[in-house]
Amino acid sequence: MVAAFARLSTGVTVRQEGGFYVISSNSTPNHTSPYFSRTDSRYQAYNGTNPQYAQNPNQITATSLICRIPVEPQRGASTQATQGGPIGIAINGVPFFNQYAAMNAPLTMEINSFDQYGGHPQQFGQYHYHVEPSALTAQFGRGALLGYLLDGFPIYGPEENGRLLRSSDLDANHGHTHATAEYPNGIYHYHFTADTPYLNGTGYYGTPGTNR
Repeated sequence: MVAAFARLSTGVTVRQEGGFYVISSNSTPNHTSPYFSRTDSRYQAYNGTNPQYAQNPNQITATSLICRIPVEPQRGASTQATQGGPIGIAINGVPFFNQYAAMNAPLTMEINSFDQYGGHPQQFGQYHYHVEPSALTAQFGRGALLGYLLDGFPIYGPEENGRLLRSSDLDANHGHTHATAEYPNGIYHYHFTADTPYLNGTGYYGTPGTNR
């Protein structure tokens, strides 16, 4: 896990405390976005492919994020639903949110506010991804390790063995178990897909840690 976050120099820190990795970041993406202030060197006007793009009124603000993630993730005795707000963290320190907008509403309309890299800020300025973080998959490949959910299980892009996955290829939690480059002995892992629920289905496969 530590090696995954060391791939990017984004102010993300990882340390171990007992049975948990503590991952700290300021939630700020390491790529440009139309959600930075126009006077910020990281500002880039929207140049994506969604003709219905409608920028929300929020701007990116550095926001403290501290995730405690199990060092040795285990399957939970029962499925625990994901909560609103951060449910995991990308290797660039940006939080992952689940497949819902506020009040567990579908992302149907909110998805039109995602920038060209698949993210946007919420009302307090915390930038986050609900869908594939395309800046990361462009850099590392669409089958790359992209981060971890709070239960400690890894998240990969939508491609596997040269094939784009869909939700129907995965289980109810939006993952499956087999060997990966980082885990040659096999591990349960999640995948992003282009179709709902994008990252996570009925809830965490394992027992989640915490975030604040």
